[in-house]
Amino acid sequence: MIRLFRYLKDYKKQVIFGPMFKIIEAIFELIVPLVMASIIDVGIVNNDKNYILKMGLVLVILAVVGLCSTLCCQFLASRASQGYGTVLRNVVFSHINSLSYAEIDKFGSSSLINRMTADINQMQLAVAMLIRLVIRAPFLVIGATIMAFSIDKKISIIFLATSILIAIVLYLIMSCTIPHYKKIQSELDDVTTVTKENLSGVRVIRAFSKENHEKKRFSDKLEKYVGSSVKVGKISALLNPLTYIIINAAIILIMYFGGIKVNNGDLTTGEITALVNYLNQILIALIVVANLILIFTKAYASASRINQVLDTKPSISNENRKMIGYDEKSPIIAFNNVSFAYGNNKNAIDDINFEINKGEVVGIIGTTGSGKTTLVNLIPCFYAPNNGSVKINGVNSTDYPLDLLRKRIGFVPQRSVLLSGTIRSNMEMKKRDATDEEIIKALKISQSYEFVSKLPEGLDYPVNQGGKNFSGGQRQRLSIARALVGDPDIVVLDDSSSALDFATDAALRKSLKNDLASTILIISQRVNSIMYADKIIVMKDGKISGIGSHDELLKTCSEYQNIYNSQVK
Repeated sequence: MIRLFRYLKDYKKQVIFGPMFKIIEAIFELIVPLVMASIIDVGIVNNDKNYILKMGLVLVILAVVGLCSTLCCQFLASRASQGYGTVLRNVVFSHINSLSYAEIDKFGSSSLINRMTADINQMQLAVAMLIRLVIRAPFLVIGATIMAFSIDKKISIIFLATSILIAIVLYLIMSCTIPHYKKIQSELDDVTTVTKENLSGVRVIRAFSKENHEKKRFSDKLEKYVGSSVKVGKISALLNPLTYIIINAAIILIMYFGGIKVNNGDLTTGEITALVNYLNQILIALIVVANLILIFTKAYASASRINQVLDTKPSISNENRKMIGYDEKSPIIAFNNVSFAYGNNKNAIDDINFEINKGEVVGIIGTTGSGKTTLVNLIPCFYAPNNGSVKINGVNSTDYPLDLLRKRIGFVPQRSVLLSGTIRSNMEMKKRDATDEEIIKALKISQSYEFVSKLPEGLDYPVNQGGKNFSGGQRQRLSIARALVGDPDIVVLDDSSSALDFATDAALRKSLKNDLASTILIISQRVNSIMYADKIIVMKDGKISGIGSHDELLKTCSEYQNIYNSQVK
């Protein structure tokens, strides 16, 4: 957790001056019992009203100064904690964006969202409490004990014994609860995952009438989370009763032994009142310490989860990528003995070899799970191959600076996702300074311009989250247009015309070939979508079953023949 406090470096003044204001408030709070004792022993005993009023005014001044100090500390603590949370979120978000697909798959999006929100919120709370109470509470305990010793050393032994007993209680409760908080956060991830799946897949769930099943699944995950939270809550709930028992027992002992000393003339009534007040201050301070321990226990669990993300090194990064130049005469894409596996599973693709020349239109076809998407995901270096090399113009993709590599590639994934904003903001994702002419050209090639031009605001038409205010075919065409802005050297269409009718699909393919100078890779389940390609790669069980033109494959590749016959005949 201490490692994460380095992000407080921009808030050193708040971290230093905040506790100082709290110490000032604590000092005035420690003076109050002495003033009360003098009011009782001098003002009340002697029936001196002027003295009582004078000392009462002193109490008011102490209260006002203490209040002002508290407000100053509160302001500084708020500035520091909110600023710290902002910095930490930016750092974590930036690091998540540097991770490759492999690391993001490992954590899962729901877990990363929780770490970005709930865990960092817990760290913000810890920082606020660090400034406001971490120094004040121990200072009050120590200060009240010292003030008690200054009144009577023998009775003050009760203060020491009380502090030791409460410290033991705090240690026992803390040691029991720390292991459970990590488990609770992990179970919260599961609840978030189920919630996210239900919200994003609501149409599927209703189509299969699985509402009750999903309610039960959510309820089961929630019960596990609630069960663990209640278990920790029961342990934590022992804290206040136990501390109150110890403190009240100490007050009884002070009243008993103090009464004896008052009768003997060794103590005054005001001093006994001051001792009880100091003990109450210790009680309040120790309860605060107890709550602080719970807060920091949760923060410790959250910090370990945040550090787990920050400690994860991206398997694909820009470090040591120093490409001097590339060879225009080399094949624009070359796979040399490439194999790749997700995690420790068997190879998704195995020993892949092929070359694609500049300007070619290449179709990739195969049965479901044959490795088509895995193959094209290696081109922009979303994943790094386990064996072999992927070369772009003769340069290994692992040597390319990622921004330069991906600038050359227009990639359209299987799932068409538009970001909230406008059509223009989505079109400018690949090229920030894209002109209207460039955007309109891309829209025309993707067969999107016809419906975009009819929208009330045109390019400034709003896009809802995920592009839910467009049909599936419109989302696919807009996703294709987004990839085409800026005329990339390579265009990869990963089954991105599945929602298009045959006429629109044909018009799209014709426009791609005639109006673009790019090398185009088209993954499709339809033979009609790739049969006119310059080259077709047929995938089967992670290997290449055949490469050639449509006519060549009909003669030489049985796998392609089967696919063709199943669709055409």
